[in-house]
Amino acid sequence: MFLIITNQKYQPIPKQVKIDMAKVAVVLFLTAAALVSCHAVTDRPGACKLSDIHVSVAPTGKTVAAQPQYLVTIDNQCNCSQISVRVGCPGGLSSAEPLDTSKIRPEQGGNCLVNDDMPISKGSPITFTYASKTPQSFPVTMAVPHC
Repeated sequence: MFLIITNQKYQPIPKQVKIDMAKVAVVLFLTAAALVSCHAVTDRPGACKLSDIHVSVAPTGKTVAAQPQYLVTIDNQCNCSQISVRVGCPGGLSSAEPLDTSKIRPEQGGNCLVNDDMPISKGSPITFTYASKTPQSFPVTMAVPHC
């Protein structure tokens, strides 16, 4: 039982005050939880940049139809996932081996859609291989943060 001290006398806390205190405690707890969760994500949608999408092209050492094979890795360094990622591939993507079109798909306008328009999360890179006489560069042309 809770007691209130007034003028040196002990009086029980009225039931209504106990209920109100419980409500206050719940509201304070929920507010603190919301503040903590808001600060847990350090990046906001506006904080992601195209430069957070890294594209690397490296030879695998294998050949396909007498063409060197290359491994492309597309990685997101932003804490927010990014969707609608597109890279430049003027003239499409020429390859001596079939492309995994769920990973990279040529579009009109000289761009290629990455990951079938699904989010790319930090730490979960998208990879694919292609075979060509020379390596191709894939500059990032579009990415939309999705927090």
